[in-house]
Amino acid sequence: MKVRQELNMLLYSQKANGQDNDTLQVPNDYISIRLGDIEKVKNHLESGRIKMSDNNRILSDNKTRNNIYYFILKADEIARTVISVGMSNDEAYALTDIYICKADKCTNDNQLSEIFADMCLDFTERINEIVADTIASPHIRKCKAYIYENLNGDLSVKGLSKLTGLNPSYLSKLFSKEVGIPIKKFVTRAKMDTSQNLLRYTNLTYIEIAYSLGFSSQSSFIRTFKSEVGITPKKYRERF
Repeated sequence: MKVRQELNMLLYSQKANGQDNDTLQVPNDYISIRLGDIEKVKNHLESGRIKMSDNNRILSDNKTRNNIYYFILKADEIARTVISVGMSNDEAYALTDIYICKADKCTNDNQLSEIFADMCLDFTERINEIVADTIASPHIRKCKAYIYENLNGDLSVKGLSKLTGLNPSYLSKLFSKEVGIPIKKFVTRAKMDTSQNLLRYTNLTYIEIAYSLGFSSQSSFIRTFKSEVGITPKKYRERF
């Protein structure tokens, strides 16, 4: 069905209101995301500088559905923003797809706003890590990449020293200096980050998650998770 009349009316209305629909331009509002500045992004979300909708375009007569469509457009803008500063295409759009699926299940604007804020902060934190990696020495970048790719392997200081060819004591000091925390703490956090994603987005059992992350037992995993996250894996999965 042709919509020429409706299209002409919409274009006239946009021109009269001074609207610009240049979708290739990355908004300046996302500069804090591009820089990986977590605190600024939080402030901009609270102040409304970074927002999900500007209420100019009508994509659906249903308000919440209209905002979901806005969410998709904004998610694409953010993906292009982070790709421009080093995030891989695959990672950016995989993450975008996850949040769009979450948005599609929302039944009100408050839920959408919460997920939009989560998405913005998630991208910002990942860019922050990318920026930090560009500053770190090759040995530390190699360590961090190996840790995330081998969470069930030998991630001891001794094991990583063989990987890098550095003395264990020197590697330990260098890692703490550049990353800000000891290797053991970084490994634990990496495992907890991954376990939270597995609890949210898969149906793997606790023991399967434990073994995939190199824990000796289910109880060891649960004890570490509660210590680091503050609640048990069971409660975490129920909450999310």
